[in-house]
Amino acid sequence: MAVVLLLLLLVASAVSADEDSFIGVNVGTAVSDMPSPTQVVALLKAQNIRHVRLYDADRAMLLALANTGIRVTVSVPNEQLLGIGQSNATAANWVARNVIAHVPATNITAIAVGSEVLTTLPNAAPVLVSALKFIHSALVASNLDGQIKVSTPHSSSIILDSFPPSQAFFNRSWDPVMVPLMKFLQSTRSYFMLNVYPYYDYMQSNGVIPLDYALFRPLPPNKEAVDANTLLHYTNVFDAVVDAAYFAMSYLNFTNVPIVVTESGWPSKGDSNEPDATIDNANTYNSNLIRHVLNNTGTPKHPGIAVSTYIYELYNEDSRPGPVSEKNWGLFNANGVPVYVLHLTGAGTVLANDTTNQTFCVAKEGSDPKMLQAALDWACGPGKVDCSPLLQGQQCYEPDNVVAHSTYAFNAYFQSMAKSPGTCDFKGVATITTTDPTLGEMAP
Repeated sequence: MAVVLLLLLLVASAVSADEDSFIGVNVGTAVSDMPSPTQVVALLKAQNIRHVRLYDADRAMLLALANTGIRVTVSVPNEQLLGIGQSNATAANWVARNVIAHVPATNITAIAVGSEVLTTLPNAAPVLVSALKFIHSALVASNLDGQIKVSTPHSSSIILDSFPPSQAFFNRSWDPVMVPLMKFLQSTRSYFMLNVYPYYDYMQSNGVIPLDYALFRPLPPNKEAVDANTLLHYTNVFDAVVDAAYFAMSYLNFTNVPIVVTESGWPSKGDSNEPDATIDNANTYNSNLIRHVLNNTGTPKHPGIAVSTYIYELYNEDSRPGPVSEKNWGLFNANGVPVYVLHLTGAGTVLANDTTNQTFCVAKEGSDPKMLQAALDWACGPGKVDCSPLLQGQQCYEPDNVVAHSTYAFNAYFQSMAKSPGTCDFKGVATITTTDPTLGEMAP
């Protein structure tokens, strides 16, 4: 298993408005002590992950996944793309060896042909669509085209002028590839695969993109980004990038090809020049992403339309080259121990190793009273907390100090937001605790 895996959890299909979204988890094998295929599958089962995508078609993994019911996406690695894109016979042999040999015991439901080919392997771009068509033809010949979709993942960097989304378009130099590709996806009822990384958008924005906007944290209405052409409000980077892709497709006159996000995540550790690669931010992003996707809210342009998403990634890949962050995108260490426990109360059973049911939000010790007062004013105003119990003569007026009053307001807001990650921060003057403040002397 020297090749990289991408394991994607899917809890449903995402090709129409009346189907639910799924969440995916990417897993690479650049791990110094990589678990065996059997161990990987055991973790998938324990976390209720029902779909898997491999970066290749590793035989041992496909055998381990047999008879599990887990849906599997296999991939044509970039290094095999040129050969397959130039030879129908080579494509047919690939499908015979890596797909037909394993179905129906292994439930293969999609083939990803290459990965970010236009931006990482541009010399193969001229044969990309041929590769997809040759792979699809081999599926048709075996009567498997109805159950197995064929597509190719793209970097979001192929979208230019991505904000406002309504003005976005694909890099025009790729039109000779994108137009026939979109025709293929449309005619085969497949989906557009897109990798969305708000972490990189945030890092490269030189402060223009607020961290909260990248992390799905609640924003006051005046901080939301508004597309002046459509008047659609965007509360997070993820939705804005997905809608930019929808608008870019419509610019080419394709309006009925759904999007599946094949990679998205946030690193939990980084170099000194990556201060926002932290466990808290990774937990906040991925927890909020899972909740956002599984709520089937869709995007401002397509509300209610599923945007199924694969989290990058299942394991930390300690053997990956590059900066520290490259080794720290995982939800789990190689031994199966979580890097952090996702906050998924109310988000179903997927990855639901949650211990946050008994949590509360309180004023942080030693906080500046002026900052506490400002946060209290926000919670009781724009935050829409009912602060009438704090008025003189009411049950929570005593003790009459800013710490007790802000704790009341912070916790009321935190509970009203379903304890969503990021809703107990208040510019650093609040913190989460497992001690109920209503049992102490700070609240009634």
